[in-house]
Amino acid sequence: MRNSAISLKHLDWGIIGLYVLLVIIGLINVNSSGYRGEDIAFYSLSAPSGKQLMWFGLSIFVAIFILLLESPFIKKGAYGFYAVVMLMLLAVLFFPEKNGQRSWFGFGEYGIQPSEFAKTATALALAKFLSTINIKIQNFNDRLRAFAIIAAPCIFIVLQPDPGTLLVFCSFVFVLYREGLSGNILMFSLLAIVLSILTILVKNTHIELPLVQDLIQGHYVIILVLWMIGLLIAFVIKNFVNRRERKNAYIILITGFIAAGSFVFVVDYSYDNILKDHHRNRIELFLGLEEDPDGKDYNRNRAMAAVGSGDLFGKGYKQATLANAKQGHVPEQTTDFAYCTWSEEFGFLGSSAIVVIFMIFLTKIILIAERQRSQFTRIYAYSVAGIFFLHFMINIGMIIGLAPVIGIPLPFISYGGSSLLSFTILLFVLIRLDNERMEVLR
Repeated sequence: MRNSAISLKHLDWGIIGLYVLLVIIGLINVNSSGYRGEDIAFYSLSAPSGKQLMWFGLSIFVAIFILLLESPFIKKGAYGFYAVVMLMLLAVLFFPEKNGQRSWFGFGEYGIQPSEFAKTATALALAKFLSTINIKIQNFNDRLRAFAIIAAPCIFIVLQPDPGTLLVFCSFVFVLYREGLSGNILMFSLLAIVLSILTILVKNTHIELPLVQDLIQGHYVIILVLWMIGLLIAFVIKNFVNRRERKNAYIILITGFIAAGSFVFVVDYSYDNILKDHHRNRIELFLGLEEDPDGKDYNRNRAMAAVGSGDLFGKGYKQATLANAKQGHVPEQTTDFAYCTWSEEFGFLGSSAIVVIFMIFLTKIILIAERQRSQFTRIYAYSVAGIFFLHFMINIGMIIGLAPVIGIPLPFISYGGSSLLSFTILLFVLIRLDNERMEVLR
């Protein structure tokens, strides 16, 4: 019988070291971003750094517990963990709103956000399903079930609503692509993104056509454009496609038009009826549909100002004049905009160091994924890499103006117990599975 005890020799100490480094940077940054000029001890629970340190202690305890588990137990329990998290996502919808969302279980000053743990649960369930014998992503039914595993938690997250977390679930598409999903799916995904952006851009647009009394406006403009593109493609089919193949070409064209048109209506309805006002404001500000630097766009405007004010070497630790709690120029400077404080205090060199560390961290995870003999671990590892990458890319992007402000933490750097604990679980499950890479074959 195979010995499944943890092997210290085969532990990837490099990725553990990077984890500890990022958490220490996060603790230092939280202590500075929450600094109000008061003489409060770093470890005091009345300070954000003290609370984050407490969560770090809990995370280390959970990490050790995970390392002591047997990897077969993790694999067998994948669906069970997924089911528990799904129940949590359902239950949280009946809790009171917090910041316009029903996404937290509140316990006094503390809270747990189930959607953070849904990422790990989905990664495990997806790895479990795709690594099952006779399951192939090329088969339509198997592909449909794989998408269902990803989509189920997304439905509950939409109802909260939490568009930032929802966007992170897009990372699983790249995992499916790595496992053999057709590149056409990625192409259609990109087209869907483009169509979504265009639908939002033309919401307040209207055109006047000859012989048409009413103005054509909003998403109907996109439908009109789709009609014109469809007619052009139909002309090409009629004149340049072999007669025997025209019928299938017309069927594909009509199906594509109906799907695209339906998608436009869904985006338009969701944008008006599901998203909150502040979500719509952030998207419109990012797309340039509205300008309000001192009002609705204040967060992003102040965030970019804080990053830019750091210059090359920064202002020094606890010397931030924009992204700290005392001045309060950058809202949420300890959570979503934590990178601003670090950039202002340590300048371009310090902010670049964070980017470099994260790139090494992500590269390390991909290398871990590629050295696996177990399909389950490989799929899970790529899920972990995708989740961390999207968090990193979106958080940094929104702070420097390359992405809309949607409220998403920077892993291990942003203040937050749920995010620190969930990211620790996500990573250490991978470390535990990787520990048996020379023994596990599936």
